[in-house]
Amino acid sequence: MEVKEVLEKVRNQELSIQEAQEYLKSLPYEDMGFAKLDHHRRLRSGFGEVIYCAGKTVEQTAKIFQAMARRETDVLGTRASREQYEAVKALLPDAQYHEIGRVLRVRRKKLEPEGLVAVCTGGTSDMPVAEEAALTAEFFGARVERIYDVGVAGIHRLLDQTEKLRKANCILAIAGMEGALATVTAGLVDRPVIAVPTSVGYGASFGGLSALLTMLNSCAEGLAVVNIDNGFGAGYLGAQINRLALRGSTEEKGE
Repeated sequence: MEVKEVLEKVRNQELSIQEAQEYLKSLPYEDMGFAKLDHHRRLRSGFGEVIYCAGKTVEQTAKIFQAMARRETDVLGTRASREQYEAVKALLPDAQYHEIGRVLRVRRKKLEPEGLVAVCTGGTSDMPVAEEAALTAEFFGARVERIYDVGVAGIHRLLDQTEKLRKANCILAIAGMEGALATVTAGLVDRPVIAVPTSVGYGASFGGLSALLTMLNSCAEGLAVVNIDNGFGAGYLGAQINRLALRGSTEEKGE
């Protein structure tokens, strides 16, 4: 529940003052000893805190998910293992796991997707990063169009998708190897492009460094770059841009 919901429930006598007081005790964060859960994140930034599961034990991940879900909020975890998912699902049967993107989520509120974020990849091998990005953007309310395997080695495949790209509020260009996809995409549209270098490639790609440097040195305008394999960061930023575009559209209509 959000703070506003708590206050409304108290007003409507659906929640006692004691229950509301207990709920508000853990604001602005809940100290679990090994983690401090930031329950105020949504109030400050519009989106709730996300759990980075890599490096956490199975038990820690399960306890964090349980504590956050107890507040009837949606919970998203990235870089999660199947073992972590099984532990969370034992406590929260509605937990869902996406194997390719390694995304773990608990959805408590129905959210109608809005706007459009296009997620493009240079190749199929970039899909793990792309799915992390796409699932993140979807989790935060964006409608996502997946446009996979449109790398510049067969540029006609990307050109065939130009109409779809121009309908998006934001485009994520995800590629390894030399990372040229982002520059070409940005040169085709008047939309912001978020470039995501991946670690896909042979020896001299240096684990994604070659793609990162290509994207950072792009001559195309309207292009921003996130860290290597950072699908979450791109998906989150894409969702924010999409939300701003929707807000601007609503204001123009005078709604």
